[in-house]
Amino acid sequence: MLRVAGGTVNQIPLHWQNNVENIVNAIEQAKEQKVQILCLPELCITGYGCEDMFLSDWVPEKAWEQIGVIQKHCLGITVSIGLPVRIDNTTYNGACVISDGKILGISLKQNLARDGVHYEPRWFDPWPSGKVSEIKRNNQSIQVGDIIYNVNGIRMGFEICEDGWREQRPGYSLFQRGVDLILNPSASHFAMGKSQLREKVVALDASKKFKCAYVFANLLGNEAGRMIYDGDIIIAQNGKLIGQNLRLSFNRFEILYCDIDFDDPKQSQAPKLLDNKDRNEELTKALALGLYDYLRKSGAKGFVLSLSGGADSGTCATMVAEMVKRASHSLGWEVFCKTLGLDLETINNDWRKATGAILSCAYQASKNSSESTFLAAKELAESIGAQFLNWRIDDEVISYSAKIEHAVHRKLNWEQDDITLQNIQARARSPIIWMLANIKHSILLTTSNRSEADVGYATMDGDTSGSLAPIAGLSKPYIIQWLKWAERELNYKGLNRINALQPTAELRPAERQQTDESDLMPYLIMVEIEKLAIQERKSPREVFEEMKIGHANVGQLKSYIKKFFRLWSINQWKRERFAPSFHLDDLNVDPRTWCRFPILSSGFSDELEKL
Repeated sequence: MLRVAGGTVNQIPLHWQNNVENIVNAIEQAKEQKVQILCLPELCITGYGCEDMFLSDWVPEKAWEQIGVIQKHCLGITVSIGLPVRIDNTTYNGACVISDGKILGISLKQNLARDGVHYEPRWFDPWPSGKVSEIKRNNQSIQVGDIIYNVNGIRMGFEICEDGWREQRPGYSLFQRGVDLILNPSASHFAMGKSQLREKVVALDASKKFKCAYVFANLLGNEAGRMIYDGDIIIAQNGKLIGQNLRLSFNRFEILYCDIDFDDPKQSQAPKLLDNKDRNEELTKALALGLYDYLRKSGAKGFVLSLSGGADSGTCATMVAEMVKRASHSLGWEVFCKTLGLDLETINNDWRKATGAILSCAYQASKNSSESTFLAAKELAESIGAQFLNWRIDDEVISYSAKIEHAVHRKLNWEQDDITLQNIQARARSPIIWMLANIKHSILLTTSNRSEADVGYATMDGDTSGSLAPIAGLSKPYIIQWLKWAERELNYKGLNRINALQPTAELRPAERQQTDESDLMPYLIMVEIEKLAIQERKSPREVFEEMKIGHANVGQLKSYIKKFFRLWSINQWKRERFAPSFHLDDLNVDPRTWCRFPILSSGFSDELEKL
C-alpha cells in the first residue's frame, strides 16, 4: 500500500519565484499528508505558455537551477517536476524525478501536441521510444529518456500529456516492461466536456489496458492569458476511478492522494469528492477563475465594460459578479481583498460592494438605442452592484458625419451608406470607454462572441475595442442559453429584461427593425455550418450535403452556406485583430491559438460557384 498523489499548481510563465513557491508548498503539504509519490504538472517550473522563449538556451538553464532549490524539499518523498531540458542544442519536454533528495532521472515526452491550440513541435523535439541516454549536470550523470523507475518497491513510468492521447501511446511499452504505476503530468487546456474524455481515454482505459495504477495531474488557472487549466487530478487503477478532485480551484495549489494497494487493487482507497460536470457550471467556474487570474496577474485595478443591454455584454458583467462571489467564498474575504487590492472594511463581506469596486459599466446611447436596452443594462448593473454610468454619443456621431459629408460633398443616407452609418456609432463609443478604462487603470472587456467572429459581424475599433475578450470562444446560441440558466439557477434576476430581448446591434433606426439574425442568418444554422466548415474543415459542397437532410428549403440553405463562406473569407483580417480571448470550447476561431486562415484568398469562389 502506497500513498500516491497528483498535485496541481497555478503558475505564471517565467515567474521563477511564484512557480517554485507553489511547487515547494505543494510538496510540503504532500509530505504532511504522508504522500510517498507525488506527480506535479507538465512544465510546471517554467509554465507551459512560455512560447518562443522555449527556443532560448537560458530558459532551460534557468529552469534547471530551480531544480536545485526544489531538491532540498524532496527528502522523504518522490516527486516528478516538469521542465524543459536542453540536450545538444535541442530542447525536450521533461519530467524530473527526485526521490529522497536525489535525482533519479528525467523522463522525456515522446509525442508532441500539434493540433488546435498546440504548437509544441515549434519548441520541442520528440524523444524516441525506448531510448535512454545520459547527461551531465553539476558534475552528476543523470539518465534521461524513456526510463523505468524503481520506487518504494514498485515500477513506475511516464506518459506526458499528449503521450496519453495517441493511439500508439507509451503505455503499451511500459506495460510490456511490467510497470505498476504510470504518471501523466499534463498541461491540458480547459474545454467544456473535456474532463470526462480525459477520465475515460487517458486514465480509465489506460489503467485497465495496462493493468496498472494511473495518475493524471493537470496545470491550474489562467496561466498566460488565453488558456485556462482546470487543475484536473485523476487517479485510476485497473479500469476503476479511485480519485478525482474538485476542478478549477482558486487556490495556488491542490493535492489529491489515494492509498493504492498494488497487490490487491480492491483495497485501494481515496477520499470521495464529487466534481460537477454540468457544462454550464464548469464554464462558469472556468470563466470565473480565468477572470480572477487575469486580473491579479495583470496588476490591473478592475474591469470596464460597455454594457449595451444585450446578451454578450450581459454575460460579461454577470461573469465578473460570479467571479467575485466564487473567489471570495473560496479564498475568504481577507485573502480575496488583499490579492486584488480592495479595502476589506469598505467591502464588508458584501459581494455587491466588491463587484462595484471592480466593475464599471457604461450604457452609451445613440438616437437608435431603445428604452428597453437602457433599462436592461441599468437593472443588471444595479442588481450586481456594478457602477453604472450612461451618456449619449450623438454629438460625436453628428460631428464625424458632418466632416465626411463636407469632404465628399453629399449627405449620408441609409440607402447608400448603411454600413458606414452603423460603424460610426460603434466607433464613436470606443474612445470614451477607453478613457474610462485608463482613468480607472482597468481592463476594458470587449464583448465579441465566436459567431460574430465567424462572419465579421463586428465593428473594428468599435465594439471590438478592448484588452480582453472573455466570451469570444463561445457561440451566440450557447451564450443565450447560459444567460437563461444563470437567471434561473444562479438567481441573477437582473437578467430578466436581457433574456426577454431579441439580439440586435441597435445601429439602424428603430423603424428598420434590425436584428442579428435578419442581418446574418438563424444562429443555430450558423453554428451547424461553423462546426462542419471550420472544425471539421469540410468544403461548401460537403457542408451542404450533410445539412440538406432535414432542411425543407434547400435553396435558402445554399444561400446561408454561401454567405457564411464568403463572410468567413473576407473577415480574416478582423479575427487577426481581436483582443486575446479565453479558450472555452472544442472550437476557437482565434488565428493565434486555433484556426489559421489566409487574410487574402480566393474566398472559395470556385467551390461556391459549383454549389
